[in-house]
Amino acid sequence: MLIPTIVIVSVVLLWLMIRFFKHKSLYPFMSVKHNFGKRRDSFKRTLELLSDRQAKVLVETGTARLGLKGAKSNGASTLIFTTWAKTNHALLHSVDISSESIAAARHEVENQGLNSYVIWHQQDSLAFLADFEEAVDFLYLDSYDYHKQDTEIQIASQQHHLAEFKAIEPRLHRGSLVMIDDCDLPNGGKGKLVIRYMLERGWTILIDDYQVLLGKSIEPR
Repeated sequence: MLIPTIVIVSVVLLWLMIRFFKHKSLYPFMSVKHNFGKRRDSFKRTLELLSDRQAKVLVETGTARLGLKGAKSNGASTLIFTTWAKTNHALLHSVDISSESIAAARHEVENQGLNSYVIWHQQDSLAFLADFEEAVDFLYLDSYDYHKQDTEIQIASQQHHLAEFKAIEPRLHRGSLVMIDDCDLPNGGKGKLVIRYMLERGWTILIDDYQVLLGKSIEPR
């Protein structure tokens, strides 16, 4: 009986160790129970850079409608950025064309007591970005859904994200950071065109992962 017991215990311990190392939390920034998967490291480093650069105005296209329940599947960006904004005296502008997505995200943000740190914009992202008047310290592009097989959707998504960047480009400055989600996907992901465009204009890739972060050297504003 002793040997089977040892084997069972060993298997259980091995399973727990695998679960532990595969679980990628943002603790202590957020509860250890939330697994951010393939986005954890890029989010963690980006938040550090936002703090270093004392970012105050954050803009995201594509609201994370699932809240923290979608931490692993879609990144829960809205909750991450509002949580960061609360502790850094910043403000997030979140824009989405879907009223349902805005309502779901608002519900999750209010549950966390973070609604004072976000302004919701239910409209087309291109129109919103073109009319935005403040200097943008951080831009997160994640609006037009990508598809792993449908090339027409892939091209449309890539063109849309490039158009978003061009619309807000005049409001970006030397200290701005720009992150694009879903880049490590077939045919270059969402960031294929916008990253190429930015690199041609002096931006530098700071993180090259499932999410790509670009920036420039800081100069006095």
